[in-house]
Amino acid sequence: MTFFVGVLILVWAAFIAAWFAVSKYFKSSDVDKIKARLLGTPKQKKAQAEAGAAGKQSVMQVETKTKNHLAQLVVDKYNLAPRIGVFLEQAGLKWAPARLIHICWMTFLATTIAAWLLLPLPHLVGILIGFAAGAGPVGYVWFLRRSRLSRFESLFPETLEFIARSMRAGHAFSVSLEMIHREFPEPIAGEFRRTFEEHNLGLPIEVALQKFAQRVPSLDVHFFVSAVLLQKRTGGNLAEILDKLAYVIRERFKLRGRIRAVSAHGRMTATALSCIPIAVAILMFYTNPDYVQFFFTDDVGQIMMGSAIGLQVLGYLIMKKITNIEV
Repeated sequence: MTFFVGVLILVWAAFIAAWFAVSKYFKSSDVDKIKARLLGTPKQKKAQAEAGAAGKQSVMQVETKTKNHLAQLVVDKYNLAPRIGVFLEQAGLKWAPARLIHICWMTFLATTIAAWLLLPLPHLVGILIGFAAGAGPVGYVWFLRRSRLSRFESLFPETLEFIARSMRAGHAFSVSLEMIHREFPEPIAGEFRRTFEEHNLGLPIEVALQKFAQRVPSLDVHFFVSAVLLQKRTGGNLAEILDKLAYVIRERFKLRGRIRAVSAHGRMTATALSCIPIAVAILMFYTNPDYVQFFFTDDVGQIMMGSAIGLQVLGYLIMKKITNIEV
């Protein structure tokens, strides 16, 4: 009993220490970024000195490396920075790519150790639980990205109509982009402000719009960029084109809402069929734990449980694919 209490105290102390370390890391991250931008890191100062000696001065901020050297090594080795950077940018997070890798590693290690010490499960099951928890930060970023893109798409038709009204009032297209960030909330304001600033600093409007389409992976944005580029080459009434595009997008939203209403029964059925085995497993674990221990202690039971979980996930994905109709 004394040994068990000591282990619990040790685990509690480890979690408290990890919590304080993570809290301090998050609090000091923004301060470090501000100091780096104001004062510059030694590498940036050396690079600026070399550029000044060569007679070339860059106006672009050099990306600073994170303090997580192991995670940064993995990012550099497998060239993950561009893909993870775009993923984080689409979620509206100003994280370094290595920071996401580091958080996933820390979550995996903490959850695996906690499962080994606190749960009466085999080590393999604890590792699987750790992998699931390690994917949690990626799922969180993916959820933020999906929510941000959904907000962007819901505001985009009104944005197109605003651009059309501004051009009818006599404003240039670039001025209309600059006015959007004062009239609309995020994420519309931030994306269009960045596009305008890139164009205002000398980037051609075609390139700025193409980068805008890369940052926002939406079919509506690609239609908008294609319409603007085509109008610049062939001419035409851009305000009328944007009004019609906004009308088409709104009609597509209405059709999507009708399809979701029709497929609601299928989605509810898929959710219920996926939750029933989980609920039955939890009830069996509390009512007859000796019967459930077979799936954790016996090799055949572990194979059966792994196969059941895999087939359950596969069935849920198939049902979700059937009810998910793209418009």
